[in-house]
Amino acid sequence: MPAWLTPEAADRLRNELAALTTPGRTPDSAEEDLTWRHERETRIQQIRDLLDDAVIGQEPPDDGVAKPGMVLTVRYDDTGDTETFLLGIRGAENGDLEVYSPDSPLGAALTGARQGDRRTFHVPSGAVLSVTLLSAVPYGRHRSGEAPRPAR
Repeated sequence: MPAWLTPEAADRLRNELAALTTPGRTPDSAEEDLTWRHERETRIQQIRDLLDDAVIGQEPPDDGVAKPGMVLTVRYDDTGDTETFLLGIRGAENGDLEVYSPDSPLGAALTGARQGDRRTFHVPSGAVLSVTLLSAVPYGRHRSGEAPRPAR
């Protein structure tokens, strides 16, 4: 499944890539030089891979199904707490909205869910959490401030 990025996130990644590929920084020692070069090359490749496969700004269908590019609101069933986040690519932050990858435990559990569906997922501690998808709206509609449609 291709990555979904906002145009702003794609621009931030392109700017970071430009900065990483522009000569300028000189490490203090030979050991630091090897570490720095390896980390820099790894990050350059990560960014290139993300941008090469990304769907940038194209809105997913407004069908209430959780998928990359959708802003999801969930209720944690054990506590009643709610959380709203973008299902997208971490490392390409999107302002003040938390981002969860579709490959994260929560993202994987919710991908394909419809409004009102209840899903469970394992957290790193081994505990199992249960969430209910309250709404799933395209990122652009969320940004415009439109109210989510009620669950069907």
